[in-house]
Amino acid sequence: MPADPLHRAGTAQRSTTSQPPSGSGASAIEVRRSTRRRRTVSAYREGDRTVVLIPARMSEAEEQRWVSVMLDKLAAQESKRALGDAELAERARRLSEQYFEGRARPASVRWVTNQNTRWGSCTPSEGSIRLSHRLQGMPDYVVDYVLVHELAHLLVPGHGPRFWELLEAYPRTERARGYLEGVVAAERLPHVPGARGESPEG
Repeated sequence: MPADPLHRAGTAQRSTTSQPPSGSGASAIEVRRSTRRRRTVSAYREGDRTVVLIPARMSEAEEQRWVSVMLDKLAAQESKRALGDAELAERARRLSEQYFEGRARPASVRWVTNQNTRWGSCTPSEGSIRLSHRLQGMPDYVVDYVLVHELAHLLVPGHGPRFWELLEAYPRTERARGYLEGVVAAERLPHVPGARGESPEG
């Protein structure tokens, strides 16, 4: 079984932090410049900050323009979000019934903003499941895969054969893993046309 994409989600970037334009909905904007990033701009929320990833060669004027564009895109995405913590917990309950005969019973399921190197995590001793806010806006089958993955950890803590046997019950496991691997790879490539959450420069 290949390395789990749930445990790879980002790379460090050189960054600067500034106050946002009025009405942006975040207390600060962190612009991270990367020499490896050639033609794409992306952004995501990190706690009460907005992180904008841009190519290192961008001018100050281009930076300001793209920060404004990406803030608008994030706001549009967030306005469409339907799943709060309560809905997420109910979704996990239904998935447990569907794939594990209700045997995986989390005590809590919630979104968190402090997981930038994992898509999800589970603490079996507490029965708690946490999903990274970076999953919000991704396809339903991807969110469901991460939920099923963490629910399986309530039954089998490690990543041994028994764990992967449980996960085979979810029919879109390989497709979802491929999607997440693609997201991680896109963050490391100069340009991926049409990548979700990214806009081509120019």
